[in-house]
Formats: sequence, C-alpha cells, structure tokens
Amino acid sequence: MVDDNLEGQMATPLEQYQQQYEQLKAELVDIGFVCQGSVLERYTSCGNPNCRCQADPPQRHGPYWQWTRKVAAKTVTVRLSPEEAVLYQQWIDNNRRLRRIVADMDKISTKARKILLAQAAKAASK
Repeated sequence: MVDDNLEGQMATPLEQYQQQYEQLKAELVDIGFVCQGSVLERYTSCGNPNCRCQADPPQRHGPYWQWTRKVAAKTVTVRLSPEEAVLYQQWIDNNRRLRRIVADMDKISTKARKILLAQAAKAASK
C-alpha cells in the first residue's frame, strides 16, 4: 500500500494498522442510538373455534411486533407498534455494527501491539 505522506515509499505494517484503525474510528461517528435484542414479527392463533385462525388453511392474527432482550439473565419481551419496530431494528443494527467495529479495532490493536512490543524489546537490547 502506498501512502502519499511517505513520498512513494511502501507503508510499514504498523502504519497500515494505524490507517485501518483511524478508518474504523471514523466509522464510529456515524453510529446512532444502539439497542440490544431482537425484533420479531409474530402471527398468533386465538383458540376461538369459529375464528379464521382456526380455518383450513389458518389465517392467523397479526402481524404483531415484539422486542425481545435479556435483562438479568431473563428474557423480557415488549410489544411494539410497526413504527417502533422499525426504530428498534435500526438501533439493533447500529449495535451490531458498533460491536463489529470494536472487534475489528481489537484485532488491529493486537497486531500493532505485537509490532510495538518487538520494537521495544529490540531497542532495549541495544
């Protein structure tokens, strides 16, 4: 990879890691609100024998939107309006993107740390 700041020289692996890390940091700026959990679209049967949901073929009631998440190791479910479901799905998608970016930053940091530690050990041995 050629870096314009190095006057035509090839960027070192550490410089490449720094550039990748800066790109990931820039992506963080665009992330909006975050939320954990899942949004589900549910269709249900009511049990009334004369209802359309009991017909052959059944025509279930719905869609009903639900947001499900874990709170203190227990599953919590909240019913949502269709408009709320759209917002919650965006927030959940933002959370997944945030986690992916942070994981990528961690991987790059691990690679850069190895180089920096090797450089420090080399300098200390001189």
